[in-house]
Amino acid sequence: MSEINQLDLIKELREETGAGMMDVKSALAEAGGDPEKAVEILRKKGLSARAKKSERQAKEGLVSSYIHAGGRIGVLLEVNCETDFVARTDDFKNLVSDLAMHIAAAAPMYLNIDQVPADVLDKEKEIAAEQAHTAGKPENVLEKIVDGRIAKFYEEVVLMEQKFIKNPDQTINDLVGEYVGKLGENIQIRRFERYVLGA
Repeated sequence: MSEINQLDLIKELREETGAGMMDVKSALAEAGGDPEKAVEILRKKGLSARAKKSERQAKEGLVSSYIHAGGRIGVLLEVNCETDFVARTDDFKNLVSDLAMHIAAAAPMYLNIDQVPADVLDKEKEIAAEQAHTAGKPENVLEKIVDGRIAKFYEEVVLMEQKFIKNPDQTINDLVGEYVGKLGENIQIRRFERYVLGA
């Protein structure tokens, strides 16, 4: 591979993964020049880096608002990072803006899985089991069907599990992780509120 091609590839991989230049170079070397394998290596490393960063305190950030549909839907959102410097970057502001727009469009009810009340979850499981039973599904697959329905339920109502409206191949959790890698800080969605006129 020529040096120019390698530089282009490194640039592409940096943009795609948010990883640093040295990390991309070493991942490419480890992957034998295969860009797809390099992305996989970077993602695995990114997950462990994100886990380490998630232990750090995030008390800076932004509270942002978004108004949609001619003033009929509004969102208030708090996203935290570690430093005021990162909070003022265009990248961080773009993330917060995208998250607010996503919340307006996708109407999540909970921030993460832990916030789903036990009684709501029990009711969903009961409904899924009843539907599978009524459809004549055999007993030995009922549990898998219920688990699948609950995973789908989380995708519908839990913000961190939802598919990002601008890129359905990515969940909101993945999106936040991408920015953690890009900005090098712990980033957390602290809370949100979605308002619908007359509701």
